[in-house]
Amino acid sequence: MKIAVYPGTFNPITNGHTDLVERASGLFDRIIVAVGTNTQKGKTLPAETRVALAQEVLSHLDNVSVRSFDGLLTDFVKQCEAKIILRGLRTVADFEYEFQLVGMNRVLDPSIETVFLAPAEHLSYISSTLVREIALLGGDISKFVHPAVAQAMADN
Repeated sequence: MKIAVYPGTFNPITNGHTDLVERASGLFDRIIVAVGTNTQKGKTLPAETRVALAQEVLSHLDNVSVRSFDGLLTDFVKQCEAKIILRGLRTVADFEYEFQLVGMNRVLDPSIETVFLAPAEHLSYISSTLVREIALLGGDISKFVHPAVAQAMADN
């Protein structure tokens, strides 16, 4: 069974994240969306809220589950009995950062591979950071996130 772990803070989960998981769900037997607890990314939704939102947004995909994690990603991947880390690449800047992560993860556990998917072109500009900033400034984020996410951001 090919199990992929898709890690991130998902603060918040965007339409770009959803698109990536939907497309990856056809490539892997099982995908575990791993919601990290990193709070260094500005105004953060609580981890339990981010997990609940990801579960709601991705509930139409039978082979996708959502879990929170804290600690080393490679340890979490092993705990899930997975061998694949799934990551999205939007820009060249993403690649440089992701390339560093691949190297570190490979040293920590050489048995784990990383697979990259590019977003659909019409979603490539969406980032959680920009969505948070727009929401913080009172802007409309409904074009970038699921309605439940927009509501949670407004309530936060």
